[in-house]
Amino acid sequence: MDTAYDLGYELDETIVADSPARLKALGHPLRSLILDLVLERAMSVTELAQRVRKPRGTVAHHIDVLVDAGLLKVAATRRVRAIEERFYGRTAHTIVFPDHTMDGDLPFIADARSQADFSDPATCAGGFTLRHARIPAEVAQEFADRVMDMATEFTRLPRSGTREYAFYFGVFPTNRPVAPDPRNNSEELQ
Repeated sequence: MDTAYDLGYELDETIVADSPARLKALGHPLRSLILDLVLERAMSVTELAQRVRKPRGTVAHHIDVLVDAGLLKVAATRRVRAIEERFYGRTAHTIVFPDHTMDGDLPFIADARSQADFSDPATCAGGFTLRHARIPAEVAQEFADRVMDMATEFTRLPRSGTREYAFYFGVFPTNRPVAPDPRNNSEELQ
């Protein structure tokens, strides 16, 4: 494991959200939050319930859904009196969505919009941009791979500070018209 911090358990690099059960599990905001929280360390149902301010039974139900979908696993256990307490961790660091899941809005855009908080100028590092480039598909893929590496690096930074920041990116083909290639003289101006 090459993370900048030790999660205390081993996990795969990626898992593909390639089944209806996984897609459904990822579609609930509380389950997404649970998956994010256990990237800091494995946690028990009680710890997670306290962090998300939800009843323990509700959190246990969502954990069961994530375990059944193969997205969470029991990473450690300990005996507390006569009961075995389970600590849950992710099965993989990165969850990859197949391209065919993008029927509506692009993945995570609604989540990113709802989570963005620009109310305190002192903590508003970063920003958003939309850029376009007419490039070959393989160059776009190389660029997307490099940015994905940066996103993974971002999530592996040591946890500190009092504010959480998000990293959102997308490299995708557009439906916008393109100008003719200036190197192609066969296209004449009309």
